[in-house]
Amino acid sequence: MTRMTKLNLAIPKRHNTRLGSTRGGPTLEDLPRYEAALTTWCDGIRQIQSGLDFDVSSRGWCYVLEEYGLSKGDFDTAQRLINDCRKDGHLPLDICSEDDRRVAEHLEYLDDPDPKVRAQAIVDDIDSADQDYHPHSFWQAQDAYVEMLVEKIDLKSLFSVVCEPFHIALTNNAGWGDLNSRAAMMKRFADWEAEGKRCVLLYCGDHDPGGLHISEFIRSNMADLSRAVGWSPDNLVIDRFGLNVAFINRHRLTWIDNLDTSKGGSLDDRNHTDHFKPYVQSYIKQFGARKVEANALVSRPAAGRKLCRDAILKYVPSDAPDQYQATLQSPRRKLRAELKRLLKGLE
Repeated sequence: MTRMTKLNLAIPKRHNTRLGSTRGGPTLEDLPRYEAALTTWCDGIRQIQSGLDFDVSSRGWCYVLEEYGLSKGDFDTAQRLINDCRKDGHLPLDICSEDDRRVAEHLEYLDDPDPKVRAQAIVDDIDSADQDYHPHSFWQAQDAYVEMLVEKIDLKSLFSVVCEPFHIALTNNAGWGDLNSRAAMMKRFADWEAEGKRCVLLYCGDHDPGGLHISEFIRSNMADLSRAVGWSPDNLVIDRFGLNVAFINRHRLTWIDNLDTSKGGSLDDRNHTDHFKPYVQSYIKQFGARKVEANALVSRPAAGRKLCRDAILKYVPSDAPDQYQATLQSPRRKLRAELKRLLKGLE
């Protein structure tokens, strides 16, 4: 992502007091000024978005905008304002990534009303059908079978282009609580372990007490389903490759000065049920009551993707995608010949 240094996208400020208040709140004269500032702010977001090759969540946008003057203390306000602007039309709705857990299924699709156009599309599909032919798995030639789990939807969007050529299943941790999703992953590991593969789960998430303790959480959550699935994660390699403090410091990612949790409360609060657990106390002793959210990687996309690729290359050769494509050439030629034979029979 190339920084556009001329943009200054500090959040437009407006008091929350009643309109026309004599105590310093906005007046009728303030509205045009605020509207103009808000329009400029949204135009800047649109300009940045036009140069991105991945989708960003509303929280992820806060990290992107930090590079253009947004204060860390304004992150929560900016996130709410972005969503408000999506609602009122200042920003397009799709400026933020969609949660694929909520995508509608079975939507109607209409073909071109001209049958000649549709017929040509079918012919074109047949001509390229062999490129979608995968009669054997990428993983058959590998020593390991690798999947990836990420903490935030921003990382799924950012890492997708890296994982795709390696055929690495990429899952957002937000859906980890769903037993079916977890069991499906375990069954894939079970199948490949039965084939003699070393099974590896790569993980990238927040730098906070839970994030650094994630390997134990993941293994324990899988073990809870071992009887139902018929597979134990005892031999599973769980490799947490980020975020780590060395990467954070090297790339100057933003520290958030709290240990608030998604379920409410803060781990640095002595009254929190987990406050005195060893992994929490160890973290606070080493890093203090602060954290780095995984979304921060969207502000350093090239470094983030390199982090992801380096983690993959620990277990899969860099030329594996090219080697796999080479093994597909012969069966794809056979498929093309068979298609021609069948089509000739229809003449």
